Amino acid sequence: MNGTNSKREGLAAFLKRKDIVFSAKRYGIDAMSAMAQGLFASLLIGSIMGTLGTQLHIDILSVCGNYAQEATGFAMAVAIGYALNCPPLVLFSLAAVGGAANSLGGAGGPLAVLIVTVIAGECGKAVSKETKIDIIVTPFVTIFVGAAAAVLTAPAVGAAASWVGSLIMWATELQPFFMGVIISVIVGIALTLPISSAAICAALGLTGLAGGAALAGCCAQMVGFAVMSFRENRWGGFFAQGIGTSMLQMGNIVRNPRIWIPPILTSAITGPVSTCIFQMEMNGAAVSAGMGTCGLVGQIGVYTGWAADVASGAKASITVMDWTGMILICFLLPGVLTWLFGLFFRRIGWIRENDLKLD
Repeated sequence: MNGTNSKREGLAAFLKRKDIVFSAKRYGIDAMSAMAQGLFASLLIGSIMGTLGTQLHIDILSVCGNYAQEATGFAMAVAIGYALNCPPLVLFSLAAVGGAANSLGGAGGPLAVLIVTVIAGECGKAVSKETKIDIIVTPFVTIFVGAAAAVLTAPAVGAAASWVGSLIMWATELQPFFMGVIISVIVGIALTLPISSAAICAALGLTGLAGGAALAGCCAQMVGFAVMSFRENRWGGFFAQGIGTSMLQMGNIVRNPRIWIPPILTSAITGPVSTCIFQMEMNGAAVSAGMGTCGLVGQIGVYTGWAADVASGAKASITVMDWTGMILICFLLPGVLTWLFGLFFRRIGWIRENDLKLD
């Protein structure tokens, strides 16, 4: 019995020394959020640069955009490794792991990269600096474990993620009203929680009407909180939340959960408005659907999709109705509706003075 306890204590001490923490926060929040940043720094910015290059006829932008997009798997893996506090040799070796997982994961590449990189990164950390030939052992173990895990799991993970995403998109086309409500509310809530809505959309490949509904929900949270809290936070808070993140309100939400109801109600309205009335689709990078108005990335993603559809002949032109829908769904309706709901909640005492004040 004492021997078993000693082994457990020894293992616990080893894991602590190696900073290997098996927790939902480390893998579900820290790693996933980092993955979204890796996506932003490669696929997303590459899409934006490519679109600008095409529309403005600047070839160098298009070339740079292509290179950025090609680095997607590498960037995601290195970002995840950084969040896991991987030592340098492990971190650098994860680039190869990310490239393999993203390539083999197909449409579900981001989710495959997340899972495979976590496995490879933690194994790499376990052997790091444990031998005198660390410069060989650590990258060998990291790449071998990661590549093997990618070969064994990435195709299945990618297929499963793609299937779930396709099911959601199919259901949205079949039942645009109800699915518009559900997707908009859930993804919007995810955006404000300390998890990555962008990573979720990317992992499931949410595009089309479903992607548009997801974007609507994110905008409802960001613009909604920015407008509703304007009296407390003025212009600084308006821009911090409106083009930054509504996650800034999480502390206030914990203290008074009722302040979250107005933007959630708004997302339940703008979601079906997007799917049923304007039929706004996210046909740019799926990650854009979970970005909302953050740096206007979501809107750029919608425009990127329009431009690609026009170029391919799937869409004749970008219409006034398209622009009207985007402006209403992403900016005007979130601001007006959340402000009205918030005003009602203030009058009945559910939202008190300074409940929305940012520290």
